[in-house]
Amino acid sequence: MTDASVPMSFYDEVGGHETFVRLVAAFYRGVATDEVLRPMYPDADLGPAEERLLMFLEQYWGGPTTYGERRGHPRLRMRHAAFHVDPAARDRWLLHMRAAVDELQLPPLHEATLWDYLQRAAHAMVNTFEPSGIGPAAGGRDGASLPVTTRPPHEPTA
Repeated sequence: MTDASVPMSFYDEVGGHETFVRLVAAFYRGVATDEVLRPMYPDADLGPAEERLLMFLEQYWGGPTTYGERRGHPRLRMRHAAFHVDPAARDRWLLHMRAAVDELQLPPLHEATLWDYLQRAAHAMVNTFEPSGIGPAAGGRDGASLPVTTRPPHEPTA
């Protein structure tokens, strides 16, 4: 018996676990053959990444809290900081995710809600505008290549 006074979560409204399994599986089918995105996943098998994304999305949308129990706070930007995520990589990620969302054939309001979040999340993960592509950052990202000055650029030197 369910309590009618408690609204259903988005997770339940769209079909729960099976819907998110389908979404994530479709997404990773695209990633598996993508020459831009595939290098971001160091595992020979995409299975661990697929499981992490599934757990994250389920928790975010009101399903099981397995992600938080196993991995703690999502800290998405921190977890992606070691990778050069540029606008081209973001767009490829969105390309595969769009195809995955389309496969679900959700009602328009649910589709729009999910897609809006995925777009915002993808834009938030961009951490460089350098055209170096995506993959582990060599030697970290210490910003050493940027000049540092203590005077405004228009101020003449002595």
